[in-house]
Amino acid sequence: MKEILIDVKPDGSTCILLCHHGKLVEYYEENEEKQILEGNIYLGKVQNILPGMQAAFIDIGEEKNAFIHQKDILPKTDITLASNPNNLCPEQRIETYIKQGQTVLVQIKRDATMRKGPRVSAHINLGNRFIALLPNTPFITVSQKIEDIEERNRLKQIVEHYLPKEYGAIIRTAAEGKREEEIKQDIQEIVTTWETIQKRIQTAKKVPTKVYERKSLVTKFLLDVLDQGIEKIWVNNDKTFQEVNYLLQNMQKTNTVALEQTENVLDRYDLPEQIEKRKERKIWLKCGGFITIDSTEALVAIDVNSGKYVGKDTLEKTVLKVNKEASVEIAKQLRLRDIGGIIIIDYIDMEEEKDRQEVMQTLQESLKQDRSKTQIVGFTKLNLLEMTRKHICS
Repeated sequence: MKEILIDVKPDGSTCILLCHHGKLVEYYEENEEKQILEGNIYLGKVQNILPGMQAAFIDIGEEKNAFIHQKDILPKTDITLASNPNNLCPEQRIETYIKQGQTVLVQIKRDATMRKGPRVSAHINLGNRFIALLPNTPFITVSQKIEDIEERNRLKQIVEHYLPKEYGAIIRTAAEGKREEEIKQDIQEIVTTWETIQKRIQTAKKVPTKVYERKSLVTKFLLDVLDQGIEKIWVNNDKTFQEVNYLLQNMQKTNTVALEQTENVLDRYDLPEQIEKRKERKIWLKCGGFITIDSTEALVAIDVNSGKYVGKDTLEKTVLKVNKEASVEIAKQLRLRDIGGIIIIDYIDMEEEKDRQEVMQTLQESLKQDRSKTQIVGFTKLNLLEMTRKHICS
């Protein structure tokens, strides 16, 4: 049974938990100290350009100026060329596209940290239930998680038919198997949202100014997961109950998803303990081995250890068992902790290439449960596995 629990605390902070048979699989939190701005759209002003970095700082009206890189300004058709700055022609340099003092429309793609301002992009992405609208990008793509070729073609034909010609789109995983009328309505809703943003831009009386505020954490989360077999939602707040109820009605889910309000929303299973465990550095495996997770500013390092497990057969089989079990747990922890960016996994050394491939395949299969975008690059010459994962929430 898949359940969602939404806990709104007296200070206004919100915790969202996704549970499967009582086990916590996803956890997100938003409060005043960790306010999520990712997805907001601003009409900003270019403060200064850094030619040596092919980047610029933009005043968006928030506490810190935003940072934008050349690849997030160039039209999408130029990005392949922009991937290698040494091959850029003069007209492809950042100074060709923006000037100091210029007004520019940008969207936050990564929230600010203690040391850095937010990262922004001029490539707008407006997500809805079934598609993400790309106003300035002239192509339509389909989520890689939709593997059936006929279904991919069907969805692309529907979107091409109803999407205005000047727009592009990403067809999301949730669109798989959905009726044409549902997708059509979804397209119309998000196009209307973009038209509203354009009106705000035209009538803006000052720059910088915010022209679009991201959906609430609750609404965004529900839009992403309600089509994944959710059976029940628990909330402990009147306002949130109304928000969720409205969304269920709008998505025609009231007959399939039960909604209940209760004061002590976390008083089931062992959720407080599970929430605390997700903060631990060391995670034990069933076989007796363990993994450790360490975060740095540049990357996340995960180390695999045999621990108490000594095996019953050859050393190679012992190492393979620990590494495969670790792969399943690593995929689980990446999702549970919403770890993003560059991830380096130091498995126990394997002599055979076939063992490395088997471990990598186990990790790949386990990552299919993750709704975030992941990419396994492979093993380095030092036998470290490289991969990346995109944050769902910052």
